[in-house]
Amino acid sequence: MYHSLAAIQADLKQAKTSCEALVKDYLANIDNKKHLNAFVEVWADEALQAAKLIDTKIKNNTAGKLAGAVIAIKDVLCYKNHSVTCSSKILGGFESLYTATAVQKLIDEDAIIIGRTNCDEFAMGSSNENSFYGNVLNDLDNTKVPGGSSGGSAVAVQADLCLASLGTDTGGSIRQPASFCGIVGVKPSYGRISRYGLVAYASSFDQIGVFTKSVEDAALLLQIMSGADKNDSTCSQKQVEDYLLNISNTDVSKLKIAYLPSVLESKGLDNEIKNRTFEILEILKSKGATVEGATFDKLDYLVPTYYVLTTAEASSNLARFDGVRYGFRSANSTDLESVYKKTRSEGFGKEVKRRIMLGTFVLSEGFYDAYYTKAQKVRRAVTNEINDLFNNYDFIVCPTTPTTAFQFNSKKDPIEMYLNDIYTVLANIAGIPGISLPLGFHSNRMPFGFQIMSKKFSEEQLLSFSNWCMKNISTNYLNN
Repeated sequence: MYHSLAAIQADLKQAKTSCEALVKDYLANIDNKKHLNAFVEVWADEALQAAKLIDTKIKNNTAGKLAGAVIAIKDVLCYKNHSVTCSSKILGGFESLYTATAVQKLIDEDAIIIGRTNCDEFAMGSSNENSFYGNVLNDLDNTKVPGGSSGGSAVAVQADLCLASLGTDTGGSIRQPASFCGIVGVKPSYGRISRYGLVAYASSFDQIGVFTKSVEDAALLLQIMSGADKNDSTCSQKQVEDYLLNISNTDVSKLKIAYLPSVLESKGLDNEIKNRTFEILEILKSKGATVEGATFDKLDYLVPTYYVLTTAEASSNLARFDGVRYGFRSANSTDLESVYKKTRSEGFGKEVKRRIMLGTFVLSEGFYDAYYTKAQKVRRAVTNEINDLFNNYDFIVCPTTPTTAFQFNSKKDPIEMYLNDIYTVLANIAGIPGISLPLGFHSNRMPFGFQIMSKKFSEEQLLSFSNWCMKNISTNYLNN
């Protein structure tokens, strides 16, 4: 299968393949690997129909920039007249009345949407073990998790079930599964891509992003989806740069790169991941980059701050799912109060209920200032400190995850699971862009990611440097 859109479009131009043939190949792969449980619904007939139409456009030289791109979307993104359930029982049978802006922009450029992918329920999870549809399996080792919450989208790209996919990142839900699956995962700046049509988990953290196998493909998809949207007041009006224009022109010798000793010295970091990170830093130094350790003393506050704020927002956002207006309604209800109680008790999974209750608690009278207000102050302090670092450095780098993909059911304690987000939540708290690159391979034969973060709305520079890393730093770590 193809690993880049450029290769696909070159073959389309020479009539070595067609969009219809591509879709058929992907559909065959999806069928052969259905045990991975990456998709909750495949739109085979629609995808084939779209492919035939785009093949005609190619012959007439009227095709869009994404002709030949077969894309999957996470089951939290709306697509008109198609089901969207957030991988939850409570939205069973619900069909969207409109299409998410990000999805529509891809379709307008002739992308082919092949289906919706499995995820942790309402995007709440770090392992894809919280889905109503069951676990998604990591294609490299079916006994291990793919990461979450966008596990289905990550595995769809990892296993060649589509060229690229859309995920969402609230605290690492793109970058962490990208790390576990050995692919590229990008979270843009908060406000860079419209959230219109994204079912909200935590509105001030959520961002739509992409999974690909090349940085160039990620850059193209992000550029097409980015930009102002009248339907989303949180979407930035800032002009979108041409992410592909200078993607191959990075002069590494002029870069100033910071790493965080507090991250690399943390107790939970796998030793091989730590060593590989230092090895990459030495490679960057050898190419002339300035690489320095930077003080960041708030690492231990990141995960608590993230979970106080996101659960509070989830408590508010998920109040709308009540069994009255749409979706699942309990058959055991007898009056209005029991409709609410039984529908939510039966419709939401264990992790979602845990986060709703935690969020309701931190917003309750007597605890609001002690938890929510204090967490907002910490968020501001973290954001200010990170912005100060970017006054002196171009990028901040660190591992994406403290470990490689872990075994299913191996983390019984929710706190232990939440700590998997320790290196990724920083970008969401500060609203900055981050990317995970597959530049590490463990002796346990599983991949892990190298994370790069840059100042807000500097996606052009981030993607250019990331492309350099992918081209110049060997991914064949430990010769595996």
